[in-house]
Amino acid sequence: MPIVDWKSDDFAFKSGEDVFTPQDLIELARPGAGVANPAGDLAVVHVSTYAFKDKKNNKSIWLVPLESAESPLEIPLANGGDTFWLDDRTVGHVVAGSDGKGHELYAISVKLSSQLSTPGRPALVGTFPAGAAPANFKYARGAARLVFSAYVYPDGDLSTVKAQNEAYENRGNSALVYDEMYERHWDTWTGPKRSLLFSVRLAKDGANGAWTLGDDFVAPSKSTKHDVPVEPFGGTDDFDISDSHIVYTTKDPELPPAWHTKQDIYIVDLLGKEKPRALTSGKQGATHSPVLSHDGKKVAWTELDKDGYESDRAKIVVYDLAKGVRYTLTQDWDRSPAELAFVSDDTALVFTAGDHAHVKLWTLALPPTPGASAMHPVFPAGYDAAPTPLTDAHAVSAPQPLPRGRVLFAQSSFAAPNDVFLLRGLGSAQREVKQITNFTAPRLRGKELADGESFWFEGAQGRQVQGWALKPHGWKAGAKKAFPVVLTIHGGPQGVCEDGWSSRWNHNVFAQQGYFVVVINPTGSTTFGQEFTDAITEDWGGKPFVDLRKGWKHVLDTYPEIDADRAVAVGGSWGGYAINWIQGHPEYGFDFKALVCHDGVFDASHNSLSTDELFFFNHDFGGRPWDPKGKELTEKFSPSNFVANWSTPQLIIHGSRDYRLPVTEGIGAFHALQQRGIPSRLVIFPDENHWDLNHGNCLKWHYEIFRWFDKFVGGKSTDAA
Repeated sequence: MPIVDWKSDDFAFKSGEDVFTPQDLIELARPGAGVANPAGDLAVVHVSTYAFKDKKNNKSIWLVPLESAESPLEIPLANGGDTFWLDDRTVGHVVAGSDGKGHELYAISVKLSSQLSTPGRPALVGTFPAGAAPANFKYARGAARLVFSAYVYPDGDLSTVKAQNEAYENRGNSALVYDEMYERHWDTWTGPKRSLLFSVRLAKDGANGAWTLGDDFVAPSKSTKHDVPVEPFGGTDDFDISDSHIVYTTKDPELPPAWHTKQDIYIVDLLGKEKPRALTSGKQGATHSPVLSHDGKKVAWTELDKDGYESDRAKIVVYDLAKGVRYTLTQDWDRSPAELAFVSDDTALVFTAGDHAHVKLWTLALPPTPGASAMHPVFPAGYDAAPTPLTDAHAVSAPQPLPRGRVLFAQSSFAAPNDVFLLRGLGSAQREVKQITNFTAPRLRGKELADGESFWFEGAQGRQVQGWALKPHGWKAGAKKAFPVVLTIHGGPQGVCEDGWSSRWNHNVFAQQGYFVVVINPTGSTTFGQEFTDAITEDWGGKPFVDLRKGWKHVLDTYPEIDADRAVAVGGSWGGYAINWIQGHPEYGFDFKALVCHDGVFDASHNSLSTDELFFFNHDFGGRPWDPKGKELTEKFSPSNFVANWSTPQLIIHGSRDYRLPVTEGIGAFHALQQRGIPSRLVIFPDENHWDLNHGNCLKWHYEIFRWFDKFVGGKSTDAA
């Protein structure tokens, strides 16, 4: 047998008209969030749909009416690109230029009468400097300025990027030389460029109605070391604009980024005529999601107290620009707000926050500004500081308040990807939520995807712990020991398996392949209060595994249909760590017949130094690996120290471009398994990071996992008669 098995064909997925297969998942349309125009009567939604037949990812935007009965209109984007609203009836579309030309901005006119249409061809508005790759667009209509981000060299000049790109690419060697971190981050080796915000004039000619893009590109924070957005995942949520200013979050440039999480909020005028001004106290940890009120008088953001701890509780902070007063709004609320927005009259905020494995939409009225800055302000008598939930299930994202008491948002669930929803009646007792789009409903009809059943049990230290059960395809109540079972373990560890859709870890795909799916949110999980999240700190191999064992027993006792003799488990990231940890602890009594580890920790001591974001291990293991406590805990909780107990067949999957958990973690575990003579298999994706994003790789990922499980627990029908 060849060492590289590149065309395995000894297994086939369960399929059929009523089965939602891995290929169905990958080819299912992937809708983004809706972005409404200023009038609030139309929304743009980006949708991508991959087809294996053509090996092509087809991208388009849909124009969706919010208050009328016209049918949505699809506009294909053959070359992809970014879009944003220029005005109520014009969509800006930025796409890469051809033949080395700069990115081009087009204006797409929209007409809404008896039906939606786009009269005429898109009109070329202007071109960005060649070599630059502008992104993250926001348009300030009142100021006629377009704000965006781009990677530039230390001179901060867009016009020199192309020439400097060519000089760098032709430098005569491939060496990368570093004197400080990050030398690499997430999946990319750090290069000579940094991300800056720019603004440029973009206006509509009053005479002929044509849009024109200026050439007065200004970098308002050029004189600083402020990189915006914040790598590696920052985007438009890292800054906001008004008709006069930009507010943004950025890493503190005076602190080593690899072992600090501190970010500050700054405000600067659109033209950069003044020096950026800090709004944060300077004593906080990370900050996220800065937003400006519509009248430009207030800024709000989320803030974590502890520098070096990325999963600390997030709190809403409000800064009154007129009074120079900063105060914490949700100091006493034991949840972590995420995406923020001011309502249209600036009297309240709407935001998302996780709660018991759901991501809900919330609102909270703004109190009068206190007389002085305070982390624990005293609010007026009668003010209710408790946020009000506007939804009660599933996973909400991208809330956008609209005029007349409305909120546009996206929502997904275990059983459906994102669709656009509209809430009416914000601020009243008569609220209603209407689903606006149904992008994937036709493709999912007849598949009978599981909604997920929430269960609770008593875990470590008497805490109540939550989990999910998804019943398999062909489920028949009372059919004893009819179905194999898979335990899936989420990453983080400060993460959560929530009632939301995933195009990668999709639990319904496992259920549709005949497995009873068990998901447990053990100690360390988010959305259950900060104490529960913090309780995994310095205890990776402790309380979480008490929870997993007790939850596993609870499920087996509750569902006699499960065949515990055909049990398997899979986990990624911290979940992969958990798989390796379970391997070395047979006394837990899971008796899994096969295990799968995706990009998981094998040697805690090694990974604490080889990972990119050092603050993570420094916090969770009580110090650096040579500090007394850090050394003690990395030795205590490293799966590599328990290899002598390993015996269960295990599949290892790892991406070579994973710099969070470098590929040597997977290779080391595979070498240990091989030397111990344990059935094992290594799947390497040389072009993937911590996630498998390529469509073909994603299908291969599913194939290898289900092939592995089938090899050890397959062969018995799961469709109970």
